Amino acid sequence: MIVVAGEALIDLVVTADGERAVPGGSPANVAVTLARLDQPVRLLARLGADEYGRQVAEHLDSNGVDLDWAVRAEEPTSVAVATLNAAGQASYEFRLAGAADWQWTPQELPELAGSPAVALHSGSLALALAPGAEVLEGLLARERDRGGLTISVDLNLRPSIVTDRAAEQERVRRQVPLAHLVKASDEDLAWLYPDRPVAEVMTEWQAAGVSCAVVTRGGDGAWLLAPDGSLHEQPAVRTVVVDTVGAGDSFTGGLLAALADLGALGDRPAERLAAVTGPQWAAVLRQAATVAALTCGRRGADPPRRPEVEALLTS
Repeated sequence: MIVVAGEALIDLVVTADGERAVPGGSPANVAVTLARLDQPVRLLARLGADEYGRQVAEHLDSNGVDLDWAVRAEEPTSVAVATLNAAGQASYEFRLAGAADWQWTPQELPELAGSPAVALHSGSLALALAPGAEVLEGLLARERDRGGLTISVDLNLRPSIVTDRAAEQERVRRQVPLAHLVKASDEDLAWLYPDRPVAEVMTEWQAAGVSCAVVTRGGDGAWLLAPDGSLHEQPAVRTVVVDTVGAGDSFTGGLLAALADLGALGDRPAERLAAVTGPQWAAVLRQAATVAALTCGRRGADPPRRPEVEALLTS
C-alpha cells in the first residue's frame, strides 16, 4: 500500500464556457492516479464537512482510494480557482484561509509501523502551509529515521501563495533530505533557484541523501538522476493538449506505480532504488510520461486507467 498525505480540495475550473467544481489537490490527484493504475493507496487527508468536502470524499471513494485514515474535519474545504487560457494551461488562485487541509495535529496521524505501507508520498501546499506543514514534516522525519518505507516528495511550489523565496529555499533545504525520491518541475526550480542550473540542483539533492531526483520539463519531457549518478532523459509523449490540470500529479502517480510494480518501494528504501537497472529507469520514466500525456489529452485532473496506459506503451 502507498500512503499519500496532503490536501484534497475543490478545483473551481474557469474557462470561456463558464466554471465547474471538480475534486482536486495535488496529493489527492496522485492518490487517484495510483488507484486507477491498480495500486492499493490510502489517503491521509483532512476532509471538510461541507458540501465540497462530501463531493471530494465521494470522488476519492468511487475511484478506489482508501479513506480509512482520512480525518473528517469541521473546517471548510479549500478551493483552488483554476483559470485556463486558450492553450489549456492553468493559472491558480487559492481560497485557503481557515480551511481543513492545513490544520493537522500530531494526534490525527496514524502509526505507519506495522501497517502494509511500502511508501509515503507528500508535497505541494501540505508541506508548505502552517500549522499542518510542521506536523507532516515531522511524520516524514520519523519515517525517514525508521527506514521502513520509501518516502517521496513532490515540491509543486505555489509562488502565488507562498511568496517568500528565501523561506521556501530554507524549507526545501530542510525537507528534501527526508525523502528518498524528490520530484520537481523546471518551473519550480526556475522560481526557487533562478540563477542555478537544474542539473546542479539535482546533484545537490543526491548529495543530501536523496536516492532519485526527477525534474519534469513540460513539453520537453523529464530528467531522472538515478542512484548511481546516471542521468536518464525522457521526451514528452506527444498528445493533443486539452489542458494541463493534474498533469504533474499524474506523472508522479505513474512514476510511483511503476516503481511499485518493480518491487522498488518498501523497507531498505535506498537499497531497493539502487537495485533498479538503467533499462528499468527508462521504463519507469516512459510510464510516467505516458500517464501525464493521457491526462493532458482530457479535461481536468482525470488520469488514465491501467489498460489505457498499457495500450499506449505497447503500441
